[in-house]
Amino acid sequence: MTSPSPLAPAAFPDLPEIGGVARRVARAGYKTWDRCDLTLVTFGPDTTVAGVLTNSRCPSPEVEWCRRALVLGKATALVVNAGNSNAFTGDRGRAAVEGLAARVARHLHCQPSDVFLASTGVIGVPLPLDKAEAGLDAAFTAAPCGWQTAAETIMTTDTFAKAAVTRAVIGDPSTGSGQTVGLVGIIKGSGMIMPDMATMLGFIFTDAAIDPAWLQKALADANHKSFSCITVDSDTSTSDTVLAFATGAAGNAPIADDDDPGADAFRAALTDLCRQLAHLVVRDGEGATKFVTIEVAGAESDASAHRVAMSIANSPLVKTAIAGEDANWGRVVMAVGKAGEPAERDRLAIRFGTTQVARDGLAVDGYDEAPVSAHLKGSDIDIGVDLGLGEGCATVWTCDLTHGYISINAHYRS
Repeated sequence: MTSPSPLAPAAFPDLPEIGGVARRVARAGYKTWDRCDLTLVTFGPDTTVAGVLTNSRCPSPEVEWCRRALVLGKATALVVNAGNSNAFTGDRGRAAVEGLAARVARHLHCQPSDVFLASTGVIGVPLPLDKAEAGLDAAFTAAPCGWQTAAETIMTTDTFAKAAVTRAVIGDPSTGSGQTVGLVGIIKGSGMIMPDMATMLGFIFTDAAIDPAWLQKALADANHKSFSCITVDSDTSTSDTVLAFATGAAGNAPIADDDDPGADAFRAALTDLCRQLAHLVVRDGEGATKFVTIEVAGAESDASAHRVAMSIANSPLVKTAIAGEDANWGRVVMAVGKAGEPAERDRLAIRFGTTQVARDGLAVDGYDEAPVSAHLKGSDIDIGVDLGLGEGCATVWTCDLTHGYISINAHYRS
């Protein structure tokens, strides 16, 4: 088994049960590994769903299926396959998705459109329907499992299981009607990470009652502040999917509008959960040894600041310098200049950690590299850029680029 990333949390979090959610896993045998690789999650009646999906122009059949099913806003089950993405597989891949949805629907007495699917792994290999169906049949009769088992089963090149939890008070506490609801998320992802929608495969579960249209807006907003602000290697997957399921088991009056009691609290909790999950993906970036926060301020707009920050975060030269603990801030200048966004050399300022290294287009007087070098020896790196042009700002998260990334991806299919 691969050793956990040096940036991994010390332990898997203690997660509460979410009413209306049952998890089961099975071994379909998509690869020659001795582990479960199919996850089945079933939901109580009246569960609503929202999702954000890849913007890749070559999406998997699972992504296309979810995109259509999300219009209806209802969910009865989720199936996740690990080890085979089923992407770029033509009619055979689409038939596998339709077959699995139909099989689950027959077993649970629901509509196929109430079944959501996601797959992850090698692109271009059709999902073997016989193995998938056998795995499903095994999952149907399996005993329910814990959150950690489910999080481990959706992994591929991940080195640790990823999960997070938040809570929100729904209702109006001032009248004594407030109640606490839980939000739990699990996610997988380590490489092929630079979403412009969501990232990897992520699944969020809450016992709150939420109108699906409002949940969709809340999730899209949370995604914009979290999953769409991370990158490991600048590559957007064909299969990126984040789905949020609200079972309503808490019994609250459904949140359907921003003015409903508890709406703001739920939005904040959802955004916090998504940000936690997004950070875990970066901390498990393939070969990563450094977690890097990049803050850009002084841009002409927030969107411009985001694009500049992503240019820095995706630069192989910046990322390898960080891996080598080399205080080469000139590479940050390069990444700002190539971003294609408004920037003026003689207004640019750069800092590493709390140390200002450049201002007004040149190194600061008396620049001492020692504190920057010391900062780069740590595992959490902060880089700040001020363009000096306006009020736009953005924060993104990435990791360093090491020989480990090459080793993993040079032999991914073997």
